[in-house]
Amino acid sequence: MKELPLAEVYRLIEPGPVVLLSTRSGQGRSNVMTMSWHTMVSVAPPMIACIVSSNDLSFFALRQTKECVIAIPAVGLAEKVVKVGNCSGRDTDKFATAWLTPLHAERVSAPLVAECFANLECRVVDTRMVNKYNLFVLEVLKAWIDPGQPRPKTIHHIGNGAFVVDGEAIYFESRMP
Repeated sequence: MKELPLAEVYRLIEPGPVVLLSTRSGQGRSNVMTMSWHTMVSVAPPMIACIVSSNDLSFFALRQTKECVIAIPAVGLAEKVVKVGNCSGRDTDKFATAWLTPLHAERVSAPLVAECFANLECRVVDTRMVNKYNLFVLEVLKAWIDPGQPRPKTIHHIGNGAFVVDGEAIYFESRMP
């Protein structure tokens, strides 16, 4: 074994696919950011914990409106996802810059992202860890899937501009209910 710098531990434990988090501020301005620090915390109701930097415009919109959309892109959107992640919503319309299409959501004011294979409309239900860890707990209110994108492959961030793509599925008998 060789020692790994602690600053690189996150590269080993990334929890899931890179997603897009869309918000709409109280002033009606839409924004989208790239996010990879998120995890499921409950199945019923579905709840997701996510970390959003307090330097991000999305942080303030989440605090203000307490709602968002988590849009899940397939690998074909990787360049757009990176483009969204490499600019600031403070001075850029990221939807326009990345050629992404905002769609009206049903339960929240934040937009869905048309190009993504799944969109989850969410509301913030727990902010107790926001001040210390920038961690928001979200409840999924409505979920959308694009049947025109069957078996999409997602991207996973492994640090320093590197990503891996989902591989082949393997199956084992499950004895869980």
